[in-house]
Amino acid sequence: MSDAVKKNVVFYRDRLLPLSETFIKEQGESLGRFTPYYLGARPSDGIALPPQQTMFIGGKGPVGRVQEVLFKGLHFAPGAMRKLRTLSPALVHAHFAQDGVEAMPIAGALNVPLVVTLHGYDVTVRDEFFNLERRGRRYMQLRRKLGVTVARFIAVSEFIAGKAREVGFPEDKIQVHYIGVNVEKFRPDPRIVRQALVLFVGRLTEKKGCEYVIRAVGSLQREIKGLKLAIIGDGSLRGHLEQLARTESCDCLFLGAQSPEIVRQWMNQARVCCVPSITAGDGNAEGLPTVVQEAQAMQLPIVGFASAGIPEAVEHGVTGFLAPERDWLMLAKNLKTLFTEDATCRQFSVAARDRVSQRFNLKIQTAHLEDIYDEVTQGLYFRKDR
Repeated sequence: MSDAVKKNVVFYRDRLLPLSETFIKEQGESLGRFTPYYLGARPSDGIALPPQQTMFIGGKGPVGRVQEVLFKGLHFAPGAMRKLRTLSPALVHAHFAQDGVEAMPIAGALNVPLVVTLHGYDVTVRDEFFNLERRGRRYMQLRRKLGVTVARFIAVSEFIAGKAREVGFPEDKIQVHYIGVNVEKFRPDPRIVRQALVLFVGRLTEKKGCEYVIRAVGSLQREIKGLKLAIIGDGSLRGHLEQLARTESCDCLFLGAQSPEIVRQWMNQARVCCVPSITAGDGNAEGLPTVVQEAQAMQLPIVGFASAGIPEAVEHGVTGFLAPERDWLMLAKNLKTLFTEDATCRQFSVAARDRVSQRFNLKIQTAHLEDIYDEVTQGLYFRKDR
């Protein structure tokens, strides 16, 4: 289809774009019948986006901060709105509910529908914790209005759809849609020999549960010669986790935040990907971590916890093993199985890629997303069979 007949869609995200949110760019760049434009309140030193399709309400520095405050408090962003009107977008698509609140006046001024993807913390964190910070309080104040205004809430998993209903978003506006991954980009290189390596990829926060894989691998390194753990990601708990690794005598590498290309290289070297996510103390839980699908596309079996939306992507006993949350001893047992039973590991590896190719293929899922866009712009109700 030629570019001349494509419609435009504006993706809104408060910060464009953290390294941990590759899924937003991947989704936007995989669109076929729509052209994505990216709008952020302020830039983030993370993922590069096409400059000709990227706009910011405020820049870096004090002036940018003032522009952001004027936009969020008074809906004042004349420069950005002039650019947006020249695009004549068909709709605005915000990622995360808090961003949906910020995008409401934009969609309203443009007189186009607003779609909001719900990912996890936006509908799982308990209300009292949202009220502890300004952006959370504003979200709480306007959550009911968001439910009325939004044309479609896209939940990244059945688990998140349930949580969206619990917080009061209208049932008839909630639709489950798996984002998916690029199975051509995430394809293993069979020439690379896999190592006795467990890979963890995620922010170093409570929800991601990195401490449990450190404990599990630390206990196994006494039994499995040469076993190592590589940790990709950064966050507030890094110092604590580094100390825990020393206490547990866990031989691991803290690699910090890395680009998607580097992550794929490590996925090609590892034997297992560990996703030990948990429900945090404030209620924060996963929607469906993209790393689960990416790793399985790279033929990595998943070992983790049966937390939140993860069981929707990992078939226990077929593409990986899932233990009860925080049970690091079972986590260690499951890891040991995949490092000592070569046939099981090979079987899981093949099944993992097959599952992603069939159920989480980005190209197929994005075509479904564009169908949702069509329904929204035409004022149709969503089809429950998608």
